[in-house]
Amino acid sequence: MCDNVWYSTVFLGARRVSNAQQMQGKENFATSESTKVWWQIYRKVYVSGSIAKWNLIVAKVDEKDFSPALLEKTSTLLRKNPEYYTIWNVRRRIFNNEFNNINRQADQGQLSEDNKYSQVLDIINLDLQFIFPLLLQYPKCYWIWNHRVWLLQQASKYLLADRARSLWEDELKLVSKMLGRDSRNFHGWGYRRIVVENLEDRALNGKSMARDEYDYTTKMIGQNLSNFSAWHNRSRLILCILDEERASTQERQEMLDEEIKFIHKALFDPYDQSLWFYHQHLLSTFDPDIAGASMMPDLSNESRLTYVKAEQEFIEDLIEDVEDSKWVYQALIECALIEAKLVNGLSEKMRTNIKVWLDKLKQLDPLRRGRWIDTEQRLLKDMP
Repeated sequence: MCDNVWYSTVFLGARRVSNAQQMQGKENFATSESTKVWWQIYRKVYVSGSIAKWNLIVAKVDEKDFSPALLEKTSTLLRKNPEYYTIWNVRRRIFNNEFNNINRQADQGQLSEDNKYSQVLDIINLDLQFIFPLLLQYPKCYWIWNHRVWLLQQASKYLLADRARSLWEDELKLVSKMLGRDSRNFHGWGYRRIVVENLEDRALNGKSMARDEYDYTTKMIGQNLSNFSAWHNRSRLILCILDEERASTQERQEMLDEEIKFIHKALFDPYDQSLWFYHQHLLSTFDPDIAGASMMPDLSNESRLTYVKAEQEFIEDLIEDVEDSKWVYQALIECALIEAKLVNGLSEKMRTNIKVWLDKLKQLDPLRRGRWIDTEQRLLKDMP
């Protein structure tokens, strides 16, 4: 703990000198003498100290000395820097050595089955506990999430199914709490999908959780509409639910209608990008080029055109109140392009409308003005 405070003090000292000089308008603040002194101390104390520990770890690994002392050295380094992914690999090699020793002792009759399972469980639980404070401090560090997955996979490999499943269920509760703290953490959402996938595995006596996870996305979207990960997860889960439940055409259409109503209610905030991305996803259901992979692959072109017209009317109603939202104009263009595919061409009126909408986008989104000019030239040239 004292070492960490010292390292932080030295590092912050160098940063403060740099920042102070930068605020004073000094161009060469990064090379000033005072800054150099602080950085030299930092490199000597922190970097050199870490390199020395790393060299010691490498030597121990080369000797295949996977001792508790080596494990403790990896813990020390990871507490300082959990992005040190090579150290996580060393840690896994230590545990693999332990698991192999336990299995060998069990095979030779030196350990009972109960003791074997107990020792494996203790190793996994202790390391999960070690990782937890790191996860709270660095919730967006890939290597921490990856190591937790690896530990739980070892539980599935070495423990009885009911005990391994209990660990995965506890992990689902943990990731729910993590997403409660930061509902838009895409690392957490990706990790949740991995946990659910393992809980659904037949080897752990699992069954589909698609419907439950769909309901979970509804809950999380209700708490924060601007949740890209929740909307993305929802789009994947709908297809799973429809396929698993062998939904009829009517049931699929009912699901589509419910989702359209759901996004319409959410679009009381027409400036939210995540909502329009999901709306675009629903619009793809009516695009004949890609509809085959959507929730309604068998919808007739006539029905698709009816849906597209209804969406155009809905968006045009929104424009009356939010003329300064670029997303509504992009959505109108998307509808027009799908309609052109369904009727084999653009009417003169629709061409004029697209030109007006693109002019509006040039005004509202000047940073992408070149994109809209290029889009205009390409669309009005290529579309019949």
